[in-house]
Amino acid sequence: MSENYYLILAGGVGAAKLIEGLAKLIDPELLKIVVNTGDDIELFGLKICPDLDIITYTLADLVDKEKGWGFIDDTFNCLKVLKKFYDTGWFNLGDKDLATHIYRTDLFNQGYTKAQITDMICRNLGVKAHLIPMCNEQVETYIKTPTEVMHFEKYFIKYHCDPEVLDVEFRGINEALPIKETLEYIDKAKRIIICPSNPIVSIGTIIQVKNIRESLIKVKNKIYGISPIIEGATVKGPADKLMKCIGLEVSSVGVANYYKDFLGHFIIDNKDCNLKPEIEKLGISTYCYDTLMTNINKKQALAHFLMTLNE
Repeated sequence: MSENYYLILAGGVGAAKLIEGLAKLIDPELLKIVVNTGDDIELFGLKICPDLDIITYTLADLVDKEKGWGFIDDTFNCLKVLKKFYDTGWFNLGDKDLATHIYRTDLFNQGYTKAQITDMICRNLGVKAHLIPMCNEQVETYIKTPTEVMHFEKYFIKYHCDPEVLDVEFRGINEALPIKETLEYIDKAKRIIICPSNPIVSIGTIIQVKNIRESLIKVKNKIYGISPIIEGATVKGPADKLMKCIGLEVSSVGVANYYKDFLGHFIIDNKDCNLKPEIEKLGISTYCYDTLMTNINKKQALAHFLMTLNE
């Protein structure tokens, strides 16, 4: 029997927009959000979880909505001094944001797991939704370019996703195990939502955690995804380069092909409605809607469309 909660697979900024809309329509306590931690990185001796923090700050109504990350009205005084000591000053950490990373690192040093720490951070910031890291184990995404192999965050922030991508490596993924309750949540959720996140380095890392893909395949008909690609282009980030790197067409069709073994339903943008027949040939029910979430009204509208499909 399905329970009365919704399971969400999420990356960072794109997922946060949809989740903000969902949280306006649904009791946040009914949202169980499995978040990518393949972007996690250690800098300045601190454990940093970019996607977890973006979702947490969004649900706590603390996020800087203009930037899409970090605290609103943050200052960067500490970072200015850190840049005198480190060559990793390209990673922007506000003073309030640093408090989260200091707290997280302190808890790690005390022996708490990533899932436990996430619960404690959410509780302290007043977040009612249940945020679940994709795993407790450390997984880090590395990008191979013509000049060097670098952490995804360095590629994304320092180099603005400009270099050509030759390969993607998820270090530690073979040892990654789902958090204890995740597989049960997949089985019993009323509906499962795949956010419009990067299919390769956000959703792609989650589904490579042991047994998650297999669990999703078993409940394919209740899985609903939203394409992060509109008219052959990404809304934000390097999904296009990463899709090309692994031989996927940069389109909603390419995303559908990547998800086809577990995706039952797919929302694509109205501008891509001509692709609907091609996607449906993959055995995926396809729907057209305005998926560009430029303000809270559009976030809520897309969330409402998503949640009322086939009800």
